[in-house]
Amino acid sequence: MTTPERVESAIVDRRAIVNDAIAEQLPVQKPERLYEASRYLLDAGGKRLRPAMLLLTAESISGTDAPAADYRAFPTPNGERIDVLSAGVSIEVIQSFTLIHDDIMDDDDLRRGVPAVHREYDLETAILAGDTLYSKAFEYMLETGAPPDRSVDALNELATTCTEICEGQALDVDFESRSKVTTEEYLEMIEYKTAVLYGAAASVPAILLGCDSETIEALHGYGLDVGRAFQIQDDLLDLTTPSEELGKQRGSDLVEGKRTAVTLHARNNGIDIEGLVPEDPSDTEIEGAVERLRNAGSIDFAREMAMDLIGRGKDRLEVLPENESRELLEGIADYLVERTY
Repeated sequence: MTTPERVESAIVDRRAIVNDAIAEQLPVQKPERLYEASRYLLDAGGKRLRPAMLLLTAESISGTDAPAADYRAFPTPNGERIDVLSAGVSIEVIQSFTLIHDDIMDDDDLRRGVPAVHREYDLETAILAGDTLYSKAFEYMLETGAPPDRSVDALNELATTCTEICEGQALDVDFESRSKVTTEEYLEMIEYKTAVLYGAAASVPAILLGCDSETIEALHGYGLDVGRAFQIQDDLLDLTTPSEELGKQRGSDLVEGKRTAVTLHARNNGIDIEGLVPEDPSDTEIEGAVERLRNAGSIDFAREMAMDLIGRGKDRLEVLPENESRELLEGIADYLVERTY
């Protein structure tokens, strides 16, 4: 049985490896201001969940159960050597790109407890930093040393993922001006906006290491399921976690009129979501709004939805060999909905 402590330790170990790789592959160079801005959120923290998932998937496929493995020359079942660490950096860099541009679009002040990139630098530099990270991600995915056909397939997965992230963001913006959004539409939106990058993190190593299509598809489905659960948990944390722990204003989703599993359920049960909080709410007003949502059963509804997705995602891991890394992937799925920040 994988304990939460073992899962946390596995994430921490691989986070350190990914952080070293980011420093190596994305150095601050000329023009310094651009690359400092590009590195800013990456250096500010982050759990590195997606690249950790990618490395653990590679480990499980190959039967390599230790973070001491040489991820720059990772063994395939055919005896090839693949740089899966570059793929992990690629996925994390895309994540940082989306955060920079999300903060610009939402005009947010904070991210990971520090000023957003467009606040710390300026709007123009933040846009360029996001664009730079987007481009670099494709460079890194080309540096895995995989055979050309697999390299192209991995690039195609990355490109499709980036397109879907933009589509999800567009849907999220569109929902803010719509009077009615269904739960099915919400799940589609968070699949594109958030979950597809988890789908890529889980399936790209299978692509690079030469797995069959059934395995690739199952791992992609695992990423989509747990990624959607991750977003639902994020929506819950926005309501239940103090601002100083959250790294941004608590209740910002309510203020901005975001559609979430919580607010959709509440609306369907007669709560006036638009009038729930004023434009600049106090902590007391946020707490009062959360209590109304809790009493309506909306928070429990969202939690149950997330747990159902986690269960389905874990079932998909049966395509992997039974080993420690597969157990840790199951543990990461649980961690995504048990985390408190």
